[in-house]
Amino acid sequence: MTTQQTVKVQLVRSPIGCKESHRATVRGLGLRKLRSTSELQDTPEVRGMINKISYLIRVL
Repeated sequence: MTTQQTVKVQLVRSPIGCKESHRATVRGLGLRKLRSTSELQDTPEVRGMINKISYLIRVL
């Protein structure tokens, strides 16, 4: 029985005025409003998305 590693992220800055691809990445991570949090599987793809918009989110 293996357990999946997860990472929790929170949107702390508004994506208004950012590139369209960065806004799409925020939505892809499941974040909608400010202070919303999402718990995701820790995969290289998710890590890349987090790295791309690191100035908008906080890893909890």
